[in-house]
Amino acid sequence: MRKGNVLLKRALPVYLCIAALLSVSGCQKKYSEVSMTEPSIETATETSEEIVLDLETVAETEEELETEPEERIEVDGKIKSYLTGEMVDVAQANRRPIAIMMSNDKAALPQYGINRAGVVYEAPVEGEMNRYMAIIENYDDLDRIGSVRSCRTYYTYFAREFDAIYAHFGQSTFAKPYLKNVDNINGIDGIGDTAFYRSKDKSMPHNAYASATRLQSAIEKLGYSQQYDESYKGHYKFASNGDQIQLENSLDAYKVYPGYPMNKPWFSYNEEDGLYYRFQYGAAHNGSEGQIAVKNIIFQYCPTGRYATTEYLNINVHANEYGYYITNGKAIPVTWKKDGEFGVTHYYDTEGNEIVLNQGKTWICIIQTSAFSKTEIHGKE
Repeated sequence: MRKGNVLLKRALPVYLCIAALLSVSGCQKKYSEVSMTEPSIETATETSEEIVLDLETVAETEEELETEPEERIEVDGKIKSYLTGEMVDVAQANRRPIAIMMSNDKAALPQYGINRAGVVYEAPVEGEMNRYMAIIENYDDLDRIGSVRSCRTYYTYFAREFDAIYAHFGQSTFAKPYLKNVDNINGIDGIGDTAFYRSKDKSMPHNAYASATRLQSAIEKLGYSQQYDESYKGHYKFASNGDQIQLENSLDAYKVYPGYPMNKPWFSYNEEDGLYYRFQYGAAHNGSEGQIAVKNIIFQYCPTGRYATTEYLNINVHANEYGYYITNGKAIPVTWKKDGEFGVTHYYDTEGNEIVLNQGKTWICIIQTSAFSKTEIHGKE
């Protein structure tokens, strides 16, 4: 077995130079936007014991990066999903997905509906706990999704990257202004009784759930469009149908640990089906439809501070930083850069080429840069 940390640490100066050369471009929709670079609750009160954040650099732009979007061609009533790159029904693929917050407290397990997510973001919150944002386009037959928990600032940006409708049950004080940046369904607003319900088999706060019919009713009442914005061209580049990306000049990656301290998760590669199966709390991580398995994993390292003297994290998702892309038993170091303030995040290899994902589900682990040394990437035993 071998760990991948050493390779990336030695090469960090090169990767960060590459990131500095990459450019940004902005995209906007119909929101009343709160900027990370304007005075606000966040910028006025934040301090960091770990990393000094300079969010004003987000507003600086260099030469605009030109990336041609992949053409989506309908075949027999199906078209490529923006989430997975797989061919799915046109009606489903062209409808804005739901990005829904999910708890990872032991008392809330299992997460209902998480197996359907094309993309999952896992990020730390206060108290060394993690929380998920599951981005789901195939949810029409789900009568229980969650349990649903509250918003943190950085999740609003993740949801916006996919032009998703963001569902959450409340928010931290610091996140509240940023909800103006995304179409959202909030459980503590008046629409909450329409979108969510309380189950009897869990105790509060772990018993708030959504359903497809309730979410649809809430979307209609709030007047949100369910069609992607005309300017939206997707998030990732995917392999062509029938192709498999095999990473070159890579690390063996059969067992990978993001290093989160409380749930201690890991992903184990299965050569037979080419998927990474997820484990946490010392056992298989099961959603409501079995063990979670994904095709792609991205470790995205982000500078992190805290809001004033609180335990609430301020994760900088606009920095030009580094990470790993992991698929098919291999891992490569990458850099990442976000398009302006509200655009998508792109990931690049060491030669500055935007990476191409294998078709299938993707799990993004947002990891504090200060916790980089806890990450482990192991080869085949």
